[in-house]
Amino acid sequence: MKTTTALIEKGRDGLFSIFTPDLSHTIIGSGKTVAEAKVDFMQSFSEMQASYTETEREIPEELTDIQFEYKYDLASLFNYYKWINVSKFAELAGINASLMRQYKTGGQYISESQIAKIETALRNAGKEIATISLV
Repeated sequence: MKTTTALIEKGRDGLFSIFTPDLSHTIIGSGKTVAEAKVDFMQSFSEMQASYTETEREIPEELTDIQFEYKYDLASLFNYYKWINVSKFAELAGINASLMRQYKTGGQYISESQIAKIETALRNAGKEIATISLV
């Protein structure tokens, strides 16, 4: 099974969209939430495959045996994982909380180095959460 990227972004209209930049057959989805956009995206993918089958055409190689790796912009990430406190996460990442809130709303450009800090903090938090044991 091959994996391809599906980018999730929050638009200026407040809607979330998902698209596949690496495929020649563009698959898109949208919704008021990331979860809605994912459902619409997968429905679009299914409809695309069905259109080939219904017209007795062979499904293109790039659309067979495929899974999607979702990548988020920051607004979409915090929308989907609503339980992440933006200010506390900013502290964990070593980023000013006000600046992180601007990143979240799309009001500020995020440099590659800041993205790397955020991704590192996400991975470290995930590792820490994975070691939790309850009594």
